[in-house]
Amino acid sequence: MAPRPIEAPPEADRFEDAPHPREIYAFFGHAEAERALLEACKADRLPQAFIIGGEPGVGKATLAWRLARFLLANPDPALAQGRDLSVAPTHPVARKIAALSHGNLVLLRREWNEKTRRHFSEIRVDDVRQASRMFQQAAEGYRIAIVDSADELNRSAANALLKLIEEPPPRSLFLIVAHRPALILPTLRSRCRMLHLRPLGADEVLAAIEALGEPWTEIDPQARRIAAERARGSVSAALRLLSEDALEKDKLLRRLLDNLPGLDWRAVHTLAENIGRDEAEFERLMAAILDWIDTKLQSEAGQGAARLAPLAEVWEKAAEAAREAEAMNLDKRPLILSIFADLAAARAIAA
Repeated sequence: MAPRPIEAPPEADRFEDAPHPREIYAFFGHAEAERALLEACKADRLPQAFIIGGEPGVGKATLAWRLARFLLANPDPALAQGRDLSVAPTHPVARKIAALSHGNLVLLRREWNEKTRRHFSEIRVDDVRQASRMFQQAAEGYRIAIVDSADELNRSAANALLKLIEEPPPRSLFLIVAHRPALILPTLRSRCRMLHLRPLGADEVLAAIEALGEPWTEIDPQARRIAAERARGSVSAALRLLSEDALEKDKLLRRLLDNLPGLDWRAVHTLAENIGRDEAEFERLMAAILDWIDTKLQSEAGQGAARLAPLAEVWEKAAEAAREAEAMNLDKRPLILSIFADLAAARAIAA
């Protein structure tokens, strides 16, 4: 009997069935940022570390992998002929990166825990130490670390990364993806150049979805258009909306959130019962709630910090509680009820 193939564990930085950012070669909506990076590469003016910031799903990780692929495929970037950072998928470097087998590139992300059969809830200091070994070895060309994402670094890991960035060997580059750059350790943030990516336009989101191919392109074009328009500039948010019945569920959730501080507790309890034990549905719910909070904080920024502080605190509390619930495999139903209670109280203060 032939041995059963070893199944690779799921990747923490891959969105469901979509291609991983290292496997994506089309890039939409950030031509100016890409042009600036290309010019810095050709002039040999790259800093030792970038924080690539912006909302989830706007292309931060795709840009990080795109830049890494370009630098490793062009040992002397000044001689590169292209007008952007693109590298053909058939290039030997692109093939090695797609297989995560390039010796001059390391990826820092939440690792798979074989004991619990789940991902760790954080990027740990041991992960950073293991990644640092690449920088201690002799190598030609750039040595590149991609961190996806800084939001998941625990404090010890962030400090270890800071030390690595402070004492980098020549031609080292750290590309740090961050959904909320302001929360990065200040000393780490001060050592990096900030590159902020704006939300995409609806047409750009739609183009990105169509570039992914099947199964996304098999979905009704009108549904794709609606998802792109309601995704607030995020490709991952649009893909969530394209899952089964997601648009109707999103409509219900938006109605509950927009009616705050009033709450239909019967509907909230029904929502919690339907979602509480479904990991994928819970992730979609939390992403939508955190996105809604972010939108409110931005649109109401002129109303004063005192009125918005409780809502910002709910964001922090909800994000942390969700990480703990995931790490400990807890029932999510009480957490969902608690989040809605906290949101109602925060919106009552702002009313």
